[in-house]
Amino acid sequence: MDKTKALDSFAALGQDTRLEAFRLLVKAGPKGMAAGDVAAALGVKQNTMSANLSVLFQAGLVRNMREGRSIRYFADFDGLRGLLAFLMEDCCGGNPDICRPVLETLTCKC
Repeated sequence: MDKTKALDSFAALGQDTRLEAFRLLVKAGPKGMAAGDVAAALGVKQNTMSANLSVLFQAGLVRNMREGRSIRYFADFDGLRGLLAFLMEDCCGGNPDICRPVLETLTCKC
């Protein structure tokens, strides 16, 4: 991931509703959630949620799939992985023991 794409991702996550929506989609995992369900879960109007999901999509943090008249959204784990890799690419100055606790925290416990 390049710096410009990382800045787009941070800008997308830098707004409360978008951050909560992204976290909700991460929690939903591979089954994702319909846009209306995301809006209902967060208590946000559907048109507002649609705009926020669009920003996350443009930033490469979510992907979507049309299901009839509805759109299902999913966290884009490749996009998240790219953002985390961008942050950690110069980590530790050659001392992996410094980064190990961070990496262990990021490891899924499921």
